[in-house]
Amino acid sequence: MTICSSSSSRAVPAINNCTKRKNARTHNSAAFTPLFIRSMAAQKPLPSATKTVSSRKGPRSSSLTTSSPIKLLTRVEQLKLLTKAEKAGLLSAAEKLGLSLSTIEKLGLLSKAEEIGVLSAATDPGTPGALLSLSLVLLLSGPSCVYLVPEDYPWQIALQVVVALLSILGGSAALATSNFVSNLQKSN
Repeated sequence: MTICSSSSSRAVPAINNCTKRKNARTHNSAAFTPLFIRSMAAQKPLPSATKTVSSRKGPRSSSLTTSSPIKLLTRVEQLKLLTKAEKAGLLSAAEKLGLSLSTIEKLGLLSKAEEIGVLSAATDPGTPGALLSLSLVLLLSGPSCVYLVPEDYPWQIALQVVVALLSILGGSAALATSNFVSNLQKSN
């Protein structure tokens, strides 16, 4: 039994009055606590949430499309990539492997590159980020396969080796390509 002091001068054992006051204090003090969460139902919606989606077709105006277009050949010239490829001996190595200009022409590799959209991908600002994400996924898939696949049978070990090698080679190639495309897209 607790004794509550009332506004009068004598102390009266009043359990009901104490609990009522304590409940009133806790309900009133809840509005002043830092952990109090107000209901969001009474709040006004954000202005961005009330906008409707436009069904207009055509070019969108965004900060990415307002930037200057990427001039791929100009950037290749600035980086002197053809000179570097010549000095590195890449052209003669490709010719030794049977990849000459006439072979490229016979195989139709340039038209296939156009169909796939290699040049448009090289000028797309989102390509380096997508390639970087792909490289991270590939580089993480190798160790995760080695960790998750058991080593009970020889074919499981072979699977681990193949997946690890492919993910390391593919991830490294995607990372290098991401860096290369990013450097091509940079402006002075």
